[in-house]
Amino acid sequence: MEDDEGVAGMEGMTVSVAVVAGRPEADVIVGLLESNGIDAIVSADDFGGQDPALQLQGVHVLVAPADESAARQLLAEPNGTVPA
Repeated sequence: MEDDEGVAGMEGMTVSVAVVAGRPEADVIVGLLESNGIDAIVSADDFGGQDPALQLQGVHVLVAPADESAARQLLAEPNGTVPA
């Protein structure tokens, strides 16, 4: 997730497609996106997961701008699949 080579080059040019309350939920969203071919990372201001109380701004799921539309469409589907 955070260390994937596919998203390593995305630093500085990402779009937030979800903001959730905690890292576990963000990790699930990243897994859903990645299982559908969309590279994603978790961004949280929580001291590397050591202090979740610092997540005052929420935990963001980030994707490349080119993947934003597909990611938002996928996340909008109730069963996590894009309709044919």
